[in-house]
Amino acid sequence: QVQLVESGGGLVQAGDSLRLSCAASGRTGSTVIMAWFRQAPGKERQRVAAISWSGRTTTYADSVKGRFTISKDNAKDTMYLQMNSLKPEDTAVYYCAASANNWSTYTYWGRGTQVTVSS
Repeated sequence: QVQLVESGGGLVQAGDSLRLSCAASGRTGSTVIMAWFRQAPGKERQRVAAISWSGRTTTYADSVKGRFTISKDNAKDTMYLQMNSLKPEDTAVYYCAASANNWSTYTYWGRGTQVTVSS
């Protein structure tokens, strides 16, 4: 089992920055891909960004490319999402997820952290 705990959400204004953190514990060595998802009210969950275990491979949703950066520190078992130039449409609950197999199937999930961007 892997436990994931997100932190760093909050209320900010458009144009501001936030950094989310995801602290992992348990059998973290079994995870090969980690990702950030988000879900806004009335909308489907969307994968925002994902990163390989080594950190060398990353992928982003088109809506956040150039504004968000995903990274991880394996020594600290922590993943980050640096969010710059935030927009009101970035408002959502952000979830940390981990996969033991591939880029598509995520077994482990955190409880989420709220990000609200005011205009």
